[in-house]
Amino acid sequence: MNKVEVNKSEAYNAPGHFDMRAIRLHGPANDCQAFSLGMSHFLPGGGTAYVEPPVELVYFILDGELTVLDKDDNVIEVLGKYDSMHFAAGEGKQILNKTNYITTMLVIASPLPKMD
Repeated sequence: MNKVEVNKSEAYNAPGHFDMRAIRLHGPANDCQAFSLGMSHFLPGGGTAYVEPPVELVYFILDGELTVLDKDDNVIEVLGKYDSMHFAAGEGKQILNKTNYITTMLVIASPLPKMD
């Protein structure tokens, strides 16, 4: 077992993200090998560039709203409070907070693939 306190968790900068703050809650640094768990706070207008991550992801919205877009800026889905969305490894998307409120989201990610 491993308790993690939010105010003792490590903040990190996620590449390709803007107007967002992230906190790593669980992952390899604290003996969680099967997945990592982070919490992200997106300011109004915050989001990510288009990316095709090599890992499986689940987004879970705790508060606010995020719009999921494809590489051509077409809306795929709008996620609201308590909505979640799964992304397969390599599935491309970008996200954007189009509201005037902060959005808080949990992110569950599978481990990076092993390089041989």
